[in-house]
This record gives sequence, C-alpha cells and structure tokens, in this order.
Amino acid sequence: MPPHPTQPIHTVWITDVEPERLHPGSILLSWKTSLGDGMDVAAHLRLASAEVLLASWPDLHGDWTAVVHPTLHEVIGLHTALSIATDALQLANHLATR
Repeated sequence: MPPHPTQPIHTVWITDVEPERLHPGSILLSWKTSLGDGMDVAAHLRLASAEVLLASWPDLHGDWTAVVHPTLHEVIGLHTALSIATDALQLANHLATR
C-alpha cells in the first residue's frame, strides 16, 4: 500500500477469479459502471475460512484512490496485527503444553 492517499494503489489484474482461490489477507476490489455514470466499487477481504465485504462505495467519479485507500490501508494493518496475535497465541499454547 502506498503511504499517501494521493499515490496510486498497486494492483494485480486477475480476470474471473474465484474468491476461494485468494490467499487469506488478500483484498479483492471489484467495480462496475453505476447508473449515475460513476463506478460502484466494492472491497472484499479473504479470511482463512470465508470472504467478507469490507466496504462498498456507490457511484464514485474520477480517480477514486483517495476514497478507497484509507479503508484498504486500515484493513491491511488490522489483518497483519490479527495474524501476528494469532501466531503468538498459537506459540504460547504450544510452549504451555511442553
């Protein structure tokens, strides 16, 4: 993720991907033309066992990076923190059983 909302979001273009094939922690952005000549944008987060809708932004116009970036940045940070906490808990449980 770029550190500033004014910088472009770097992406990988995947066509016709099945959400269950995404790695946990991956964010899938999808967009389609809205009725108001803008874009309806949605972000989904792939977790270990499910996919969840993070946010949807209806009828965005122009460069929507500044609108979408803060949510993506925060979710990636939260997912990273949760992954570290999960690993630490698993390690603590493993060491406790020794």
